[in-house]
Amino acid sequence: MSVPQPFRHRPTRDRVRNDWINERRREARIVVADVVNHSDQLLRLACNVLVQHGETPAEREDARIMLVVLDAKSPGRTDRHRPDPEGRR
Repeated sequence: MSVPQPFRHRPTRDRVRNDWINERRREARIVVADVVNHSDQLLRLACNVLVQHGETPAEREDARIMLVVLDAKSPGRTDRHRPDPEGRR
């Protein structure tokens, strides 16, 4: 059985959240760095993480640009769930 530690030594909620975000950011960078070996879906997820939580404006902008490139690569993807105005499928 472990001995309880005083409250002041326990990690705070903000510190735990920051550690979690830092880990997700690190994983996203790994995926983006190895773009050839990952699916477009995983790349989109990684880019979305970097767009929201990137450390620098340049990193956020680069991730946003990569999302644009991925969308251009599969142009029908964004219109897939929109109804056709003429009723065609």
